[in-house]
Amino acid sequence: MTLPATRRTVLLAAGGAAAALTAACSNYGADNSSSSSGKSSAAGGQELAKTTDIPVGGGKIFADEKVVVTQPAKDDFKAFSAVCTHQGCTVASIADGIIHCPCHKSEFRIADGSVAGGPAPGPLPAKQITVTGGTIKLA
Repeated sequence: MTLPATRRTVLLAAGGAAAALTAACSNYGADNSSSSSGKSSAAGGQELAKTTDIPVGGGKIFADEKVVVTQPAKDDFKAFSAVCTHQGCTVASIADGIIHCPCHKSEFRIADGSVAGGPAPGPLPAKQITVTGGTIKLA
């Protein structure tokens, strides 16, 4: 004998499915071609990268730390959040002086994180770094 579904069983099943979907989609955009430097956590002033790791006119994304470091001009290093201001995806690439978000095609300038195109409502927030002796650290 099969019992009819009650409101409670339907809601519980829907809640479990929603939780599974949320878990499955929670890391969208987190696995990028440019990822962590492989060093221990960069928080607390630990090394993030060597200055030679960051190309002039480009940058590098550190997905684990949610930071993008750029070098718009020789020896001018900038750091920004790697989280797009549109819907929170992690930016995925840097080319021709532009940081690209893969989710909805937002673009940001490497010099100041300002919006260069797409639906992003604001710039990438700046992050504090220190550059000493060829080493870049998160402040």
